Amino acid sequence: MAPVRSCQKLPLCLTEPRSAGFKADPLWNNAVPISDGGSASGMMYLRLKSCCTQHLQQKRELETALQTPRVSEEGGAGGAPGAGTEIPQVQSMVSISILTNKYTLFSIDLTADATTSAAGVNSEDSQQKEDDSNFSLITWNIDGLDLGNVKDRARGICTYLALYSPDVVFLQEVIPPHLPLLQMKAGNYTIIPGNIDEYFTAVMLKKSRVKLLKHDIVPFPTTAMKRNLLVVHVSISGIELCLMTSHLESTKDHSKERIKQLQIVLNEMQKESESTTVIFGGDTNLRDSEVTKLGNLPDNIKDAWEFLGKPQHCRYTWDTHSNTNLNAAYKCKMRFDRIYFRPAVEGGHFIPRSMDLIGLEKLECGRFPSDHWGILCNFDVIL
Repeated sequence: MAPVRSCQKLPLCLTEPRSAGFKADPLWNNAVPISDGGSASGMMYLRLKSCCTQHLQQKRELETALQTPRVSEEGGAGGAPGAGTEIPQVQSMVSISILTNKYTLFSIDLTADATTSAAGVNSEDSQQKEDDSNFSLITWNIDGLDLGNVKDRARGICTYLALYSPDVVFLQEVIPPHLPLLQMKAGNYTIIPGNIDEYFTAVMLKKSRVKLLKHDIVPFPTTAMKRNLLVVHVSISGIELCLMTSHLESTKDHSKERIKQLQIVLNEMQKESESTTVIFGGDTNLRDSEVTKLGNLPDNIKDAWEFLGKPQHCRYTWDTHSNTNLNAAYKCKMRFDRIYFRPAVEGGHFIPRSMDLIGLEKLECGRFPSDHWGILCNFDVIL
């Protein structure tokens, strides 16, 4: 197994699009070497080898041609591609591609989106009166590693974000092509990615409500799947808030590493000033028994779902009974996606008021936006 590469360089937050030289290609899945003018012999696909024997095994994989190193969730290849890649500027162009080394790995046709850009969203959102007594958050694993109907599902995600207009969004399993689409369709949000290559997490902040103060990445030293903790400090109505998201190690076989990562998350939450509310959300892949093995949550850190009385309608966020995206032969229900919060001792408080699942409707392509349901959580803000 290749050495695990921790994230050393923090990606810039995407408050404004940045330009770079990219070769346009109208298909999402096409990967064309810049040097050969787009010939058929130059086609290649990034193989994202799943290390999961069940859940992630269902992900559609891309095969690598030519002599490109394989990249897998089990530690990746040396000289991992994409380091230092800049996100292309979103303009009125046929397509935008993400460049990795000398290959265009992915691109997405944005022609159809040009007439429904973020300007319309901004206009509508600016007419809505902000309610300082309410704070809304969505956390969602958007399953970017499944390339089936990937464009339709990505646009479906954007539709949900426009519908609920949350103050903050936590995303997991984001892939590079998602970023320009989010920039275009959700231009009223500041986007902070946890990386810019392969797959990663991201935090989105509504510009009209949430002020970015600083952000950082805490590596998981022994991860085999390139996981980390993205930490974002913000101010809402003059109240400082610490936001955290992560995608903890996947699959039953990696329980030990997942518990270690959870301990890091809890430690980081405890490090924050007692006058600051801390909210963590993400795809934890946790089983309740693993939290018990850790000695349960600290007394001052609460599980939002448990705090709200364990409402059954939003218990299971990964449900192969109801969600058919994986076409899994096995059927199970898991509460993988969770929200934890540590209330401030004094000052402004964010108290969970309600929780619901989103993404429960199939899109026109016949699939759900993700194999995970998203969580919409509303908080009361007490100044």
